[in-house]
Amino acid sequence: MSRPNILIIMVDQLNGTLFPDGPADWLHAPNLKRLAARSVRFANTYTASPLCAPGRAGFMSGQLPSRSGVYDNAAEFRSDIPTFAHHLRRAGYQTCLAGKMHFVGPDQLHGFEQRLTTDIYPADFGWTPDYRKPGERIDWWYHNMGSVTGAGVADTSNQMEYDDEVAHFGVQKLYDLGRNKDTRPWCLTVSFTHPHDPYVARRRYWDLYADCDHLLPEVPAFAYEGHDPHAQRIFDANDWRSYDITDDHIRAARRAYFANISYLDDKIGELMRALDGTGQAAHVVFVSDHGDMLGERGLWFKMSFLEGSARVPLMVSAPDLTPRRIDTPVSTLDVNPTLCDLAGIDIAEIMPWTDGQSLVPTAKGAPRTAPVAMEYAAEASYSPLIALRVGQYKYTNCALDPEQLFDLDADPHELTNLADDPTQADALERFRVMAAARWDLEAFDADVRASQARRRVVYDALRQGGYYPWDFQPLQKASERFMRNHMDLNTVEAVARVPRGD
Repeated sequence: MSRPNILIIMVDQLNGTLFPDGPADWLHAPNLKRLAARSVRFANTYTASPLCAPGRAGFMSGQLPSRSGVYDNAAEFRSDIPTFAHHLRRAGYQTCLAGKMHFVGPDQLHGFEQRLTTDIYPADFGWTPDYRKPGERIDWWYHNMGSVTGAGVADTSNQMEYDDEVAHFGVQKLYDLGRNKDTRPWCLTVSFTHPHDPYVARRRYWDLYADCDHLLPEVPAFAYEGHDPHAQRIFDANDWRSYDITDDHIRAARRAYFANISYLDDKIGELMRALDGTGQAAHVVFVSDHGDMLGERGLWFKMSFLEGSARVPLMVSAPDLTPRRIDTPVSTLDVNPTLCDLAGIDIAEIMPWTDGQSLVPTAKGAPRTAPVAMEYAAEASYSPLIALRVGQYKYTNCALDPEQLFDLDADPHELTNLADDPTQADALERFRVMAAARWDLEAFDADVRASQARRRVVYDALRQGGYYPWDFQPLQKASERFMRNHMDLNTVEAVARVPRGD
């Protein structure tokens, strides 16, 4: 059978509430709006886990952290866990990654045949949290509020240089694919690190939001004591007491964040022009790993099951899927089986060990009854947190904290916990039964603690003597690039031109 090409565009920390049906009208994102117009738009998509590495491992494997063992930003993603790249490659695809995927461990490919850039974050165990030390902050890698107080304009930054490179290699790969030297179908994943903090943007994008009406959150900050225990732990992990956050700081941080959405939109436009310019047809998937609270309730970054942190955009453009908005809650865990479904690949043999399901039936109007599950077991937690979204309700639980139940239709900002409301007792009991059937929280906690302890020993040992980190080193065959003496110049110039000349 003829299998479709697939282009996956992933971004980092993009708040899904800004994508109610594609990008919000007020966002300057013309390329994403064009993509939305031709896509199925999943308006209520949730991350597997609201943190980079576990969220991305879930996106690639279809497995929650409790199944994959990728609990936090320093937990190894095991080589024996099949990803969508494995499934596609096994079926004859060429698979390629440009950009971030935050793989931890010695396997830095996970099914990708080719990786064009290194990662922006370390691949070792150095960022391992420690449940044995509640309240401990590791300032050199934990978030702090300096990302907010330092928001503003810059010509370049660590992250800008990274994403400039990611876009360059992604565009060049699309041109190379268009030359059709390799006739296999392809899956190219281009994964950016913006709009992840720090909130720093280039002037031309910053200026787009000078008169923006959305520079302050809808729900202002409220007292630390008024937050639930997990939110308080997030505040503490972010070292909030060391900073005096003003409305001007908030405006600047949100403005830079919105500006970086527009920066990404330009990069996505470059990719789409390269795809169209080479005359290639491809299914296109746009997704983020998790969201950003952006100052709502005083919270920033992620690490929470609240909508701003846990909800992400997801758009799928494919010829067989009629563009439309889908409000049914879905998960980034569903991307793996969806890609396989779109490519005509049967993965039934491993489906019992995955947590997602194909979105193709949902996109075509079929009802979905499976709950959307999330987990969190990283910094600012001292015992794993779990969540379920079904219909209008979201339920959360943790051994350390009171249960939460929110009706998102009536209370989209999640300000009223219904767990103690006697009129919601039946709904609460249904969620308790579903959660008990899925999770053993004591065993989950024990597994996380054992993993953390093992990794801390290994990391300390591997930093003694010779240090050989696992960070991916991109390889290039210099003798096969541009013009070399074993090549015919006429052939080189003709083949490299897209479209080809006479």
